[in-house]
Amino acid sequence: MSALVAEGLQTWYGKSHILHGVSVDVDDGQIVALVGRNGAGKTTTMRSLMGLTRPRAGRVSILGRETTGWPPDRVASLGVGYVPEGRRIFAGLSVEENLLVPNGRTGPWTIARVFELFPRLRERRNSKGRQLSGGEQEMLAIARGLLLNPRVLLLDEPSQGLAPLMVREVFDVIVRMRAEGMSVLLVEQNVRAAVEIADAACVLDDGRVVFSGSARELARDEARVRTLAGASASDWRMLDDA
Repeated sequence: MSALVAEGLQTWYGKSHILHGVSVDVDDGQIVALVGRNGAGKTTTMRSLMGLTRPRAGRVSILGRETTGWPPDRVASLGVGYVPEGRRIFAGLSVEENLLVPNGRTGPWTIARVFELFPRLRERRNSKGRQLSGGEQEMLAIARGLLLNPRVLLLDEPSQGLAPLMVREVFDVIVRMRAEGMSVLLVEQNVRAAVEIADAACVLDDGRVVFSGSARELARDEARVRTLAGASASDWRMLDDA
């Protein structure tokens, strides 16, 4: 069963046509990597799925419900979590105060359990958001998403600006989410890290899907990934250097 289906999304910003018939399918308990160059339309796809930017054409279905045109709060109420690019935490609040903000569905994810998953956040629970490292801020952003107890999680660039060891730690957490039955749509510039943990992959180029299939197939085609997703050789070596 599909947890999330998008078909033929046509999304515009003003007079700029950004998405040209984008389709994405995320099955239950699956990680799908959405990759591509900067400006390929990845974040716009996420915003279209969440109702933050309404597509002019196409349809979205999440957890068996037609959600096309729904506002973000109604989409979230189905059990959809969204961790946007840029770690939008509250800089003036402590770690613990940030974690008290989400008001999601009841479920297995609690602050105590988040602290078990991210021991570093427990250690920094009284530190202000602005005092955290980039990796700690990303942990906090993901933790807040988990506290919504989502069935589907949209993650936008969780490895952005992180050191290789921290990238590995964050991606280990994403794998654990899948093990618990969560469906994850992962937008990533770090192509190799994404396809190593994903079940399926979708490559965007100029707002169009140019590859959709198994992540393993994409991972084997290094030249194609570098060409289509704009990945540099360093992207592919990053985890090996950790």
